[in-house]
Amino acid sequence: MKIGIVGCAGRMGRMLVNAVLAAEGCSLSGGTERAGGDAVGRDVGEIMSLGTLGVLVEADARRLFAGSDAVIDFTAPAATVFHAGLAAETGRVLVVGTTGLTKDDEAALRAAADRVPVVYAPNFSIGVTLLMALTERAAAILDEDYDLEVVEMHHRHKVDAPSGTALGLGRAAAAGRRVALDSVWCKSRDGHTGVRHRGEIGFATLRGGDVVGDHTVMFAADGERIELSHKASSRTVFANGAVRAARWAHGKPAGLYSMRDVLGL
Repeated sequence: MKIGIVGCAGRMGRMLVNAVLAAEGCSLSGGTERAGGDAVGRDVGEIMSLGTLGVLVEADARRLFAGSDAVIDFTAPAATVFHAGLAAETGRVLVVGTTGLTKDDEAALRAAADRVPVVYAPNFSIGVTLLMALTERAAAILDEDYDLEVVEMHHRHKVDAPSGTALGLGRAAAAGRRVALDSVWCKSRDGHTGVRHRGEIGFATLRGGDVVGDHTVMFAADGERIELSHKASSRTVFANGAVRAARWAHGKPAGLYSMRDVLGL
């Protein structure tokens, strides 16, 4: 299976390249970076100190899609929307791990999914996917006497908050309670906020150091607290999950899939 990586010279892009090269039955079809970037025109292997792979970094994403069975995108919202259009145009599988997408951006993914398989997840870790399933189940069992808070911490360079994974956990919790997250969430608290509203789903965001990603869902009631947590120490878990998703989606009918679909949860 031929898999291409957009943003291949970035930190996550390099992880994805390594994951494709290590995956049995997969080959790296190419990689892209923005026009004018230092990596464009260089061999992907040279950039990663792997020797010559015979695959050059290019700026033409359309050509990358045309020469791939699937393309993995962990870039930025505007780029992801553009790539969704290319996936639909070329009939290729698209795997999206980009965070910070707006509702309009997600609508572009749904439009592409009318024509091709799109796997979109806030986190491609198998452990986090399991955490989301457990969160939904726990929220369905524990009623609103249990205050629900999602706490996340990431490295100092992360630009969006709360993280896409934290929002995914919030959506899982809201689904368990059969409510819409938009109607119950509290993204932040500052100043004199008054008492906590019953049924509210709160988010706390921490940033610092080189933390890859820590997430905890807390269910706090009088007399007890239940915590479900996941801590990532390496981005390789995200890259390996994304490649697994690409392989799973190959040959599937058009549709918008999640990592929970990939794992059968």
